[in-house]
Amino acid sequence: MSAALPLHGKTALVTGVSRRRGIGFAVATKLAALGASVVVQHHRPHDLELPWGGDDLDAVRDGIRAHLTPGASFADVAADLADPESIGRVMSVATELTGSLDVLVCNHAKSGDDGSILDMTPERLTAFWEVDTRSTLLLTTAFARLRAPRVETPRRPGDRIVGTGPYEEARGHVIWMTSGQIHGAMRGEVAYAASKAALAGVTPTVAAELLELGIVLNTIDPGPVNTGYLDPETTDRSLDDLAEQLASTPFGRVGRPEDPAELIGWLVTSAGSWVVGQVLTSDGGFGL
Repeated sequence: MSAALPLHGKTALVTGVSRRRGIGFAVATKLAALGASVVVQHHRPHDLELPWGGDDLDAVRDGIRAHLTPGASFADVAADLADPESIGRVMSVATELTGSLDVLVCNHAKSGDDGSILDMTPERLTAFWEVDTRSTLLLTTAFARLRAPRVETPRRPGDRIVGTGPYEEARGHVIWMTSGQIHGAMRGEVAYAASKAALAGVTPTVAAELLELGIVLNTIDPGPVNTGYLDPETTDRSLDDLAEQLASTPFGRVGRPEDPAELIGWLVTSAGSWVVGQVLTSDGGFGL
């Protein structure tokens, strides 16, 4: 492993990679540039239901391949993560690419069809829970089982997972994505905020358990990142005060997908492995 390619020989699975303007695409290309073999999951039908629409998946694939380093491989899998049966298939594709899986970035999320507390229904809440929260936990479970000893009985509250540590270095990295509900109100996005708050809230618990296996978990709040939803022609919200708000910020802009991707790229290398179980905000001070 060289300093220039700290992920050489590693394999990463990044979910929610179906648009070149998305955070997932930026993360996938960053990890590829750092030397990793990359597997991506996408669900284009979801994009087609939204104002910003879908992208050309061949162009997405080509864009990631262009960042691969010599000897690295690429694969992709279409899957609706609202279906729990898809988890095993996605993990199979990821582990079969090189025979191992070292990094899991759960970037996928459900967008659209949200509302205020007055608009909540069981179906709406369930839909966001299934995609944003449940599938993230199940993907993490499958990733952890690759390194965990098998047990015959469920663990009780307070029982520790017994690994084989101490470890000379991290044996795997997991990244979850949360949102700005940790800093303030997200009016009209109750179901989304609830699903993401669950991930932020359970981060310390899951991180402590994964650490027994040598796996490092951190959760990222990327702040407002324009992936198309802040463009006037494809927005799903009012932009009336956006220009004035941006003018008052130190950098005069919202985030770009490359901003959280840089942080994630560092966290999943050995250089970032001493950061464990944190919910980190990467927003250029926007929330301040």
